[in-house]
Amino acid sequence: MNQTVTEQVARLYNDEPLTDFASISPATRLEGLNLNWKERDLPERSRTKHVHRLHPYMGKFIPQLVEIFLRKYEPQLVYDPFVGSGTTLVEAKSLGIDSIGTDVSEFNVLLSRVKTANYNIDSLEKEIYQILSELKEFNKQPEIQNDYVNKWFSPRAAAELSFFLSRVSSYKNQDVLKIIASRSARSARLVTHFDLDFPKQPQDGEYYCHKHRRTCRPVEEAYKFLYRYSLDTLKRLREFSDLNNDAKVVLNHADSRSVKLPKDIDFVFTSPPYVGLIDYHDQHRYAYELLGLTDKEIDEIGPAKKGQSHTAKRAYSAGINDVFLHTRDHMSQKGIMAIVVNDKYNLYDPSRVGFRQIERLERHVNRRTGRRSGAFYESILIWQKI
Repeated sequence: MNQTVTEQVARLYNDEPLTDFASISPATRLEGLNLNWKERDLPERSRTKHVHRLHPYMGKFIPQLVEIFLRKYEPQLVYDPFVGSGTTLVEAKSLGIDSIGTDVSEFNVLLSRVKTANYNIDSLEKEIYQILSELKEFNKQPEIQNDYVNKWFSPRAAAELSFFLSRVSSYKNQDVLKIIASRSARSARLVTHFDLDFPKQPQDGEYYCHKHRRTCRPVEEAYKFLYRYSLDTLKRLREFSDLNNDAKVVLNHADSRSVKLPKDIDFVFTSPPYVGLIDYHDQHRYAYELLGLTDKEIDEIGPAKKGQSHTAKRAYSAGINDVFLHTRDHMSQKGIMAIVVNDKYNLYDPSRVGFRQIERLERHVNRRTGRRSGAFYESILIWQKI
């Protein structure tokens, strides 16, 4: 982040930030917007409204950013080649805009599909209460034939999750129940309460908890999480259904460098993976193991395990550019692409992939989750196809 940009952000930071998102229109000048929200300006309940908090996910951008650009450019069809947790698609659907999302992670596609699907809420409610009723009566402790599950879960938690998942195929809303099971599994692992994101080893016995500032023990049951998250999921899906419309959502579990796409995409809003920061399959390893999802980790671009060496950055740039080139081939004339990045290595060059930069916005992000702390800067690169 150079001094000029830092000063630019600092000047805006003292002004009132944008909070009236519905006021954005095609006539709005982006360069004058203050997007440097503090907690009081944009509290967590707003950033995680309805389905945006259906499941924890590291590395996602806040939904209000998407809303601003969708209102500004009013696209007919928006695309996210790194769909992640589905933020772009959820916001597009809430505004009645058709959308497409692609991701190499099957879990990401599953989560995004659950967030954006249309439901008969009354039917879903009956199914959720029925499976919880079955779970309450469950009292067996079957042996789990999975090394990962046996390592990371207590026998009781493993049995409860296994039973819940064994009943999923009996219901219509199977994807919803799978996401409930995954969210519950994340919380029910034998890990410390303050390190749910990337624990390296199971926690055996008592430990000092930095989150609660006292001695704690890892949880040994899954039932309370299955119950709590079932009701929370139902509540959030009900809230989003009130905003729902007939906007079409298409999801692809595929490589964004080669996925089949239509030719009329007029807007792209995305946040590519940051080089050497997150292993996206490992982030939800418990879900892959419990749900039997297809692992395409080998196709991730810029995974953490490959580091941030010169070689890793070069491979990352090549992968990202291939995605942008493929996406460009399916965009309408003068289509717009908005990219949310922390580009401290200057790895993004529009001229190499058939675009020109028409705007670059900087914002200061002063909130992190879990034990990660400290502020960082985020750029929104706005490119136009040439």
